[in-house]
Amino acid sequence: MISSERIAAFLSYLFLPIGWLYVFLFGRRSALAVFHCKQSIVLVGFVLIVSAVWAGVTWLLAWIPLGAVIGIAFFSLVMAVWTFGVIAWLIGMVNALRGQMKALPIVGQWSWRLPF
Repeated sequence: MISSERIAAFLSYLFLPIGWLYVFLFGRRSALAVFHCKQSIVLVGFVLIVSAVWAGVTWLLAWIPLGAVIGIAFFSLVMAVWTFGVIAWLIGMVNALRGQMKALPIVGQWSWRLPF
């Protein structure tokens, strides 16, 4: 594996939107960099979508008496997802530096659906 491919794959995790843009513009010939760019995009999307859904559900529950308490209790789910996101992010960076094309746990299989 060429070290520049591993560095491009690593950058897709380290500098999230900038790394994705770098891989999209300059690293499209590297299968490793594109693979890890897709993994990174899916991971960040998953964490942000779960957080946004929690915010919406909590806002709706706030209109119900004592519903806000339930929404705040659901925040533990958001914290678990963010903890998973950090751990998966570190796993992805290690795999990128090693030059391995291993899918991330849970969300890694979703990256095959991305079009580029």
